[in-house]
Amino acid sequence: MQFGIFTIGDVTTDPTNGTTPTEHERIKATIAIARKAEEVGLDVFATGEHHNPPFVAPGTPPILLASIAAQTEKLILSTATTLITTNDPVKLAEDYSYLQHLADGRVDLMLGRGNTGPVYPWFGKDIRQGIPLAVENYHLLRRLWRERPVNWSGEFRTPLQGYVTTPWPLDDTPPFVWHGSIRSVQIAEQAAFYGDGFFHNNIFWYKEHTAKMVSIYRRRYEQFGHGRADQAIVGLGGQVFIGDSEAEAKEFFRPYFDNAPVYGHGPSLEEFTEMTPLTVGTTEQVIDRTLQFADWVGDYQRQLFLIDHAGLPLDIVLNQIERLGRDVVPVLRKKFEERRPEHVPSDPPTHATLSANREHPHHRIQPGRIEN
Repeated sequence: MQFGIFTIGDVTTDPTNGTTPTEHERIKATIAIARKAEEVGLDVFATGEHHNPPFVAPGTPPILLASIAAQTEKLILSTATTLITTNDPVKLAEDYSYLQHLADGRVDLMLGRGNTGPVYPWFGKDIRQGIPLAVENYHLLRRLWRERPVNWSGEFRTPLQGYVTTPWPLDDTPPFVWHGSIRSVQIAEQAAFYGDGFFHNNIFWYKEHTAKMVSIYRRRYEQFGHGRADQAIVGLGGQVFIGDSEAEAKEFFRPYFDNAPVYGHGPSLEEFTEMTPLTVGTTEQVIDRTLQFADWVGDYQRQLFLIDHAGLPLDIVLNQIERLGRDVVPVLRKKFEERRPEHVPSDPPTHATLSANREHPHHRIQPGRIEN
């Protein structure tokens, strides 16, 4: 099973002392966070994509990920998410193929529609067409990575005649794709249709909703003929803050939670912990709570944690990653594998496994397309 961290790159004032990092400091801190993730043995670093303050998560994630690739050796580089709706599929095909080469294949990406409404008109798109855009753009992106040349016409961009993606995907193997969604059944359906991964970033949702979304994806994955439902490739989000005691962890984290840019000034820390996967407490509490996720959705392949948000200082974030890699993840790896049936994949596809298995659904040029 893969474990890692994801960032949304928020630039948030520390509520305990009133200091706010500069954009430059936040960007440099992100590099340090990724390097720390590799140092402590985590598998994945993923970045969000934002085009608006108070975020400095890159509008073009491959720029950040290429820098991290040059400073790491094993870390898988991903996104959380890449906006399939407002980005041109041609540019996505080129950028992520290039990143693949720079990172020697240590790349996959998560596609999503985003949750910031103003982004759509900024890029000349209509938010009311979000689902059709996601469906059409991904269908084209798949073809751009699997056909040479591509002749294509659709509803949302100018036609293509004789187009060839350059550089071509490394080893003739496109990056593995996750479809990230927290609420859209159509996106779970899209992931199932192509036999791709489905990532439910459940940090804001109660377990019943998460279980329902993953169940829809698993059922349709099997119906589309990619394997048994419990073999479908699933990833989940998570959010933790670890202390030597529960009381210590909550005392330190509470002001950051209460003033967080997304959920601050809303439910209490205790209410949010009850409703969502947020776990603020000891190593043992984080382990026990995370193990429950498989009871909700079945055995799954990737777990990403949000660590560096809400104005937490860099030294605290690095310490949290140290605790995660040293005390939490080794136990979770063992426990998750103990419960996993032999026929269920322990890891999602990687560049190495996909390159070696040309029969994997990932390589297929899917006939037709999913309905909008």
